[in-house]
This record gives sequence, C-alpha cells and structure tokens, in this order.
Amino acid sequence: MSRAFVKEQDNPPPDAPPELQVSTHPNLVTPRGMRLIEQKLFELNEALGARPDEAAKARLLRDLRYWTERRASARLVEHNARDREVAFGSEVVIRRHGGPPETWQIVGEDEADPGQGRISHTSPIAAALIGARAGETVEVPHRKPPLELEVLSVR
Repeated sequence: MSRAFVKEQDNPPPDAPPELQVSTHPNLVTPRGMRLIEQKLFELNEALGARPDEAAKARLLRDLRYWTERRASARLVEHNARDREVAFGSEVVIRRHGGPPETWQIVGEDEADPGQGRISHTSPIAAALIGARAGETVEVPHRKPPLELEVLSVR
C-alpha cells in the first residue's frame, strides 16, 4: 500500500505515549462527573493553545482523545433522592464487620475516588450494594474472608 493512504496515527512515532484504555462498561456519569469531563476537556484545549513542546503535545493530544471519547459516550444519570434502594448516584452509609459507619457515593469510573468516598459503579462493592435498602446486609462476592456490608441508610 502506498504511504499516501496511511493515516499518520496508524503508525505513531516510537516515543509516542501509549493510548489510554477506554473502559468497556457503560459510561454512566453523575452531573458532577459530566462537569469534570467538560472541565478536563477545557483544560486540555487550553494547554494545547499554549504551544507545548512535541512530547507534551503528544501527551495532551492522547489525553484529549481519551476525554473526547468519554464525553461522547457519557450517559448522564440523574439520581432520584427519593429512591429507597441503592442505585447509581446514591450516597450510602454502611458498616462493615461492626466498624464505624462509612459513607460512599456510587459514581462513574472517571469520577471514582475512594479516598473521597466515591466508588465506581463497576466496583465489586458498588455491585453488591446496588438494589439494597437500609437495614439489609449484603455480601461482596469473591472476597476471602467474605466482606459483609450492613446498609445503614440510602440518600
């Protein structure tokens, strides 16, 4: 095949940063998650406008491709505060093994930050909690020892 018919991105330079992997899970996002995606796209475009060096430009373009794809595939899910069952967007207060209460919000993959109490809807803990109600105990599968979570409240 003639080089005239090969796209530049088909043969990236050897020092190009590796592409960021896009999850195969549905890209559910909270309103906050959508704002974060939009902010990230804005910041990347601003950084590109500052005329970075070639290596930085390659990283910025790679990140821009990732976040553009995440924006295109985003499915905004508004949480119904009246829901009594744990669902995407819920804030759940749980207790594990008789310990102190912990508060978790179930969010999209890109918004997840366990240190801030936000877990991805694709995580085993979120999967175990979805559909549960206050007063119920759920078990996170495939854990040794088994992890039991008591649902104290759902907001």
